[in-house]
Amino acid sequence: MTTIKPLQTEKDIVTVKVTLHETIPVTGSLLSGTYGNATEIRGDNIKTYSHGMFQSVYDYPFLSSSANHIFDITSGITTAGGQYTTTGFASGAAADSPDPTGTSRINIYNQMAQYLVGFDATGSNKYFRVSGTTSGEIIDDPMFVNFSRLLHKDEIEKGTFRLTLGTKPDYSIPDNHLLFIGDYGAATSFDDTNSPAGEFGILRSGSSATATDAAGGAALGLIYYQAGVVVLDVSASLFKTARDQAVDPDTVIFVHATDQPGTPDLTYTGSVQSGTMDQLADALRHRVYNLEFNNTTELNSTIYFCRAGTSEFNYSSNPTYVSGSEIINKNSDEENLPTSYITTIGLYSDANQLLAVAKLSEPLKKTPENELTFRVRLDY
Repeated sequence: MTTIKPLQTEKDIVTVKVTLHETIPVTGSLLSGTYGNATEIRGDNIKTYSHGMFQSVYDYPFLSSSANHIFDITSGITTAGGQYTTTGFASGAAADSPDPTGTSRINIYNQMAQYLVGFDATGSNKYFRVSGTTSGEIIDDPMFVNFSRLLHKDEIEKGTFRLTLGTKPDYSIPDNHLLFIGDYGAATSFDDTNSPAGEFGILRSGSSATATDAAGGAALGLIYYQAGVVVLDVSASLFKTARDQAVDPDTVIFVHATDQPGTPDLTYTGSVQSGTMDQLADALRHRVYNLEFNNTTELNSTIYFCRAGTSEFNYSSNPTYVSGSEIINKNSDEENLPTSYITTIGLYSDANQLLAVAKLSEPLKKTPENELTFRVRLDY
């Protein structure tokens, strides 16, 4: 009686990988205060911290048991590009800022650069550059959007990221002029040459929210697909819009006194130097009109083909199968074929240790007149 049958590796075991995608839409209304007072820019789904290093966004009020963490927003600066100096930053810092000298933002920049860009041959930090290479223009003051694993799963699907920003110079009506940003063309071509965090692409300006611009326009940031991080060159985004409208970039207001009591109207550069990180995060959320992408889940499967030949598994090891040394279901007729009903399949190790059990939806009749092949699939 055959009860355990070895599997043949090449014939009976097949490994496959399937990728599943889910569209993730994040509307501007969710980010700009849906769950709070209509006059406030920070709703109940926006969580701030006493350390003031970043801000968290949830899909429901964050105190709710059903709330899910969506992403974090923070900002960083570097003095390498020449736009900022620690001395100049200190003189313009807000009195109530938890980061009056800019040290925390420099540390955030360095930490994110170590993680996403890596080190050069001398062991020094590399910098975020608009071209994604080692020779492009340095992004001095990026804002980072770190998506939760719940949203981006194994990675963001290449070519699907779209961000629409309201960039009207007047902070009170930013959505009167929209800037479209995406990783255009990344589905077929993307840059993955110098990141320890995996593959990444360049975010560029587009012609519309639904555009499929193969190349896109001006480089406005970077997206790291497996890490689920967007590095947004906000100043370039605002300045590009200002140039398109023949407006002085210094008049594009990023932090507005009406929404941040005690804070003067500030441009992005002024906001970086004089505002807190919470105020910067509030300002970015206020200008997000829409954000969406497809996530990716990699589903790895091993399929085992368990074959029961005509002369195999025709008898049951259940003690009720026999009575007085006779097979009960033959009804004492020696010409009747032995019959068994297969209900369970077990997968064993080389040491005959049971590793997995598969249950059939209904018992299947097995006799010497038929042979069966069971397809057992393990997903991980």
